[in-house]
Amino acid sequence: MTEWMAYERVNGPLGPTRGDVLHGIRAAVTANTVAARGRKTSPKDFIPEWDHRPASADDMLTAARTVTALLGGTDHTAGGSSDDAG
Repeated sequence: MTEWMAYERVNGPLGPTRGDVLHGIRAAVTANTVAARGRKTSPKDFIPEWDHRPASADDMLTAARTVTALLGGTDHTAGGSSDDAG
């Protein structure tokens, strides 16, 4: 594993991360060609930060309930607070 880590330090990231970096560079170059004078972007502005933590089922249900409430929806699950659940 140490050899692969050293290899990445010399040659850049491997796998999907490499694609994110390359697309970030391309997007920054494109944005900088049309940017106003003095407004420059960097590749980091276009590289997503992926969350690699798996969410628990309770966390996902809480997030779904929150989004549903924000959009004015109705929660029909057993733990929901819907008046017309049945």
